[in-house]
Amino acid sequence: MFYYISGKVAATEPGMAVIDAGGVGYAINTSYTSARSVRTGEQATFYTYLHVREGVFELYGFVRKEELSCFRQLIAVSGVGPKAALAILSAVTPEKLALCVISGDEKALTAAPGIGKKLAQRILLEMKDKMSRDQLEAAGSASGVSLPGPEASGGAMEDALAALAVLGYPRAVAVGALQGVDTAGMATDEIVRAALKRLF
Repeated sequence: MFYYISGKVAATEPGMAVIDAGGVGYAINTSYTSARSVRTGEQATFYTYLHVREGVFELYGFVRKEELSCFRQLIAVSGVGPKAALAILSAVTPEKLALCVISGDEKALTAAPGIGKKLAQRILLEMKDKMSRDQLEAAGSASGVSLPGPEASGGAMEDALAALAVLGYPRAVAVGALQGVDTAGMATDEIVRAALKRLF
């Protein structure tokens, strides 16, 4: 229903920001990361998701599209609701979450309030499974796209492309962002950061 809401920040508190857009105050549930990145009285844009359940309408939003993409993927996991997804995104950045999925790091997820070991394992398993299926489909439709750099055949580059997929970037877009970047000797997180700098 809403792609984004842009306006003046009327108020912020942990887990929420109120945006005054056209004289209407929108209460947006958000991560601590997004809430901390805006200031009362300044302009801000939140990319939003409207959650509807049993007649209750709740608006969720994030300053970065990557955060919204991760939020959508998290709530698609069985047993993960919007509140749990917010808790996770308040504990880890989208980039960190993507790397957790790639590496299977459940400890980083259990640092979020209310996220136990079993739920963390389910999140990693389901997100990695979905990512793998999406990558296979993308490979079929973008078979002409080649990997950049001397380490293109695997390792850190493949992990970085998989992490970017978790963040919502199609493989072809991620590869395009890395064209011309010397990734030799770069770690996965360094490649991800290099791609994101060129995508913004």
